[in-house]
Amino acid sequence: MIKGFKEFITQGNVIDLAVAVVIGAAFGVVIKAFVDSIINPLVGAFVPSGDLAKWVIPIPGLFATANLGIGAIISALITFLATALVVYFALVFPMNKFKERRAAKLAAGVVEDEPGLPTEQELLVQIRDLLEKQKG
Repeated sequence: MIKGFKEFITQGNVIDLAVAVVIGAAFGVVIKAFVDSIINPLVGAFVPSGDLAKWVIPIPGLFATANLGIGAIISALITFLATALVVYFALVFPMNKFKERRAAKLAAGVVEDEPGLPTEQELLVQIRDLLEKQKG
């Protein structure tokens, strides 16, 4: 059981996923700061309280007035939409274009030439040439 867990942890996919989560969290903080510092004040100029995060709708109750924090909900939605928009245009859209181009090349029969390893004969020729240089 421990051996299986060790193999799972040392797989590249788990490490990649961990890195993606950390970068995603940092990316989320940047987007939240952008929305809180720029977008929310602009939207807040059009709400009664002047600050989107502090915009509440009072609801009279039996004993006290309850305040629904509608501004905080709208702010969270704006943050979500901004994050989704940036992720789409920065990551998803370019990757989809790359895949489309690659699929079009494969459909057209264009094979991408990857540099292969040298043959045994080519290696022997290179070794011979290096040995001759060392002698001379």
